Amino acid sequence: MSTSSWLVSDAQSPDGAPEKRHLRVGFIALSDAAPLVVAKRLELGHEHGLTLELSRESSWAAVRDKLLTGELDAAHSLYGLVYGVQLGIGGPREDMAVLMVLNRNGQAITVSPSLAEAMAHTGDLREALTSLGRKPVFAQTFPTGTHAMFLNYWFAAQGIDPLTEISSIVIPPAHMVAAMEEGGLDGFCCGEPWHAVAQARGLGRTVTVSSDIWPNHPEKVLACRRDFVARYPRTAQALVRTLLSACRWLDMPGHRAEAAGWLAEPAWVGAPRDLIAARLLGDFGRLQGRHALLRVSFFDKGVVNYPHPSDGMWFIAQYRRWGMVGDAAVAGAAQTAAAVSQTALFEAAARAEAVPVVASPAREVLCDGKVWDGASIGDLRAYVDGFDIRAR
Repeated sequence: MSTSSWLVSDAQSPDGAPEKRHLRVGFIALSDAAPLVVAKRLELGHEHGLTLELSRESSWAAVRDKLLTGELDAAHSLYGLVYGVQLGIGGPREDMAVLMVLNRNGQAITVSPSLAEAMAHTGDLREALTSLGRKPVFAQTFPTGTHAMFLNYWFAAQGIDPLTEISSIVIPPAHMVAAMEEGGLDGFCCGEPWHAVAQARGLGRTVTVSSDIWPNHPEKVLACRRDFVARYPRTAQALVRTLLSACRWLDMPGHRAEAAGWLAEPAWVGAPRDLIAARLLGDFGRLQGRHALLRVSFFDKGVVNYPHPSDGMWFIAQYRRWGMVGDAAVAGAAQTAAAVSQTALFEAAARAEAVPVVASPAREVLCDGKVWDGASIGDLRAYVDGFDIRAR
């Protein structure tokens, strides 16, 4: 445990009150940080005895490092960042906790205008990539994160091996547009509003959204070190209650448009309000997909927010698929995910907020036709071995 996590007094808190009242919570400049921004702007934490200090971070690596050192108490985090650290493949290994899911859907893949034209002309991704005359370069935001896994999954679903046929680089989300402008980057996967910004500036074209890869996939989570939960359980529950209130607020009529105005401010995201609002409201222009193109979801009567252990198991399966972990991680996936997902704490917080507890995960068909059914996962190794394209 880091030294800074012990700086708060050990004095007993009044019964039911949070043990720690001032929390520093990190976020990245993305539209799906909306629950944190709403919670701060409306000071929703005050009802639960908390004062939130939001800290805008420059990259997911910075979020990871500050969680590990205790500079951040909690953070808006990539689901895959948590599991990368838990497994020791996204930096130093540490026991991590997912307190709740902050959103589902809301990510995308954008490519250069010339590649988008080639894709439209050929109707075949491989043929379009071949027209580049070199190895394609695509950016994602963190090696174990959702965006890296979604890029891999999307390429493999179309018969392209992302490990051998694609050059993958890491760029922080807010720098993606500048990287497209500089040239040398054929596409990227991250969160909004950076796809909308790239398209509005004529630097890229969104060719798919993440809900077309995995409908209603988990995305950002409220994360912390597990020792924070052990030391401050009432604080952790109060924080979940605060963010549940913010997620519920975002589902109310007219509130997403209002939140887009807040997110547009330089302190938060600093992108044009109209571009933030469009994608928050599900306006993808003329884009079509295999599935219905789903907008980012924050609450949906609590369905969004349950931290299903099976979601974490999907990430572990993908890490094995791409050779990032060994068979032992797959064998212990259920135990690992059960420890990371703070389901009992979440359920207590949800009931206190009169939020329905939806503990059974949905069954979804991904873009390659494979089914991910979190409620009835069988042999995870057999699931991994069922992919034709994977690390050997």
